[in-house]
Amino acid sequence: MNARHRRRFRGSVLIVVIVTLMFTGYALVTFVEKASVDLLVESREASARRLRQQACSALEVTLAVLQDFSLVDGGLRSPAEGWNDPLAFAGWSPAEGCTAEVNFEDESGKISLAHADAATLTELFKSWDFAQTDAEKLTDGLLSWMQKDFVPTSSFSPDYDRVTLPYAEPLRSLRSFSELAAIEYARDVFYDKEGHPNDLWRRFAATFSLFDFKQTNLNAANPDALRALGAYDTAQQRQLTDYLTGSGSYAHQGPGFFQNTSDAASLLGAQTMPASFGTVIRALRVNITIRQGRSQFRLTAVIAPSGGATTVIATAAPAAQPASSAATQPATAQAATPPGTPASDKKLNYPFTLLEIRENAEMPPSPAPPPQA
Repeated sequence: MNARHRRRFRGSVLIVVIVTLMFTGYALVTFVEKASVDLLVESREASARRLRQQACSALEVTLAVLQDFSLVDGGLRSPAEGWNDPLAFAGWSPAEGCTAEVNFEDESGKISLAHADAATLTELFKSWDFAQTDAEKLTDGLLSWMQKDFVPTSSFSPDYDRVTLPYAEPLRSLRSFSELAAIEYARDVFYDKEGHPNDLWRRFAATFSLFDFKQTNLNAANPDALRALGAYDTAQQRQLTDYLTGSGSYAHQGPGFFQNTSDAASLLGAQTMPASFGTVIRALRVNITIRQGRSQFRLTAVIAPSGGATTVIATAAPAAQPASSAATQPATAQAATPPGTPASDKKLNYPFTLLEIRENAEMPPSPAPPPQA
């Protein structure tokens, strides 16, 4: 091999070595990046599990405190009763390095959409500066979607059979506010041109609850709910808000609450209160946030006391059964319980019904404040 051939051979070997080093470096970088991502995911999962345990513990402590107040006061009415900081009341704190925050939203301070009638909806939309005809049209669209035998008061008559992808009205109350996007005319009112919920959507969601209960808690009713129910004039609404929030002429006494509707009637100078109002919480949303450094875990639960709110569930009427089948039904139900099961294991006497629970759900944006009357 002459000198020129040797130089070519050494150059070829050098190129192979350089290419090999490049591939090796690329593989090493890729492995390190993947390992870093895997470690980060595992670290976050471990952190989430740890914070979730703290959040569940905080929820149990909170429910225990709420039950104590409920037993003493004959029900829950408002955080102004003294349970606004349940963890401090119980003397509970999370693990070292963690912080816990609890806040409440009274779902029964809204109007139960399952019991909203045409007059209530129309009154609300008129208070939003809708013309009478538009308010009635929107009301007809909503109630036609939610009620089986509803008779529209306007000429508005949606026909979902002729859309590109035909569908039928469910004929039951909304289970999610996202259903508004499927209701004719309502989608034009509650969504912008890009199909995103607008401020009216947020105000509607802040005024109505998807849970089923009969009375709105006057201690937490927002201005839109008061306007929708049409129970008070502007001066009474302002007086009620000042009393509950401890502002205006009631600033010196702090936030207040009503034990019963008679107390509210006395404050407002009325003889009686509308039957649509009560003063006891029927559904309470508990928001718990646990933080540790830059990590956080959020747990949201909606609870109902005994006799409180329920979920909106559409159940079909059971089909008629032959006599022989019906006769064997009790035996079948009895056999479902394992023999020898202690009576205490058959039912957990929990003080609240859990209507909903969510973990790390996206927090909805706050609605725009309603205009002052």
